[in-house]
Amino acid sequence: MAEEWRRSCAAAFPAALAADAAAVAAAVAAVMPAPRYGPAGTFPVVVQGDRLAIPGRLYNDEPTAAASAPLSARRRQLLHCLYSRHWDGRVRQRHLRMIAGSTDPWAVPYVVQPAGEYVVEILRDLRRALRVVTGPGHPGRLVYGRFLADNPAFFARTQRRVVSYWSCYHRLAYPGFHDFPGSAVIELLRAAASEVAGHAPPRVTPRPAPRAAGARP
Repeated sequence: MAEEWRRSCAAAFPAALAADAAAVAAAVAAVMPAPRYGPAGTFPVVVQGDRLAIPGRLYNDEPTAAASAPLSARRRQLLHCLYSRHWDGRVRQRHLRMIAGSTDPWAVPYVVQPAGEYVVEILRDLRRALRVVTGPGHPGRLVYGRFLADNPAFFARTQRRVVSYWSCYHRLAYPGFHDFPGSAVIELLRAAASEVAGHAPPRVTPRPAPRAAGARP
């Protein structure tokens, strides 16, 4: 199990971060008991030419703040990325909040993936963070836009998942899709991707309704 954990960490980040990923894997293994299950599934993405395999779900116990304190700031960011894939939604949310404002290209897939998942509290956090980091003039807009332009199938799948989870679980609370926080997240990402690619990516979500004259955005 320890070797599987090490390999998963290595595959989840670009080659340039191999030493950092190995240090994070070793630090977690040194202070936490081996998980009963290894990471479940992966999803492939490309980050600046590197093909990564991001864990679908992680079953390692969460390290304490004291246990992760000796890690450098960058290595703590890698740890937050990994634990944003944890099976427990509360753990995912805690760690996602630590990376949602990041402009590091290798953190972006960990921020975007939860947009296509079912926890509405996480979607609200993402909406709040992405309004800033993908806003016009913010350096993160180009970082997110480049990632999405390089991973069109991933972005299309994320859009479909947003619609599916809204329809299955959140339609009573949000009768209109465009009132759902996940819809706002997708539109923020779409705007960033459009700026980098020079054209809008294919839409697989309902189109926004025309805004009434005088309505606030």
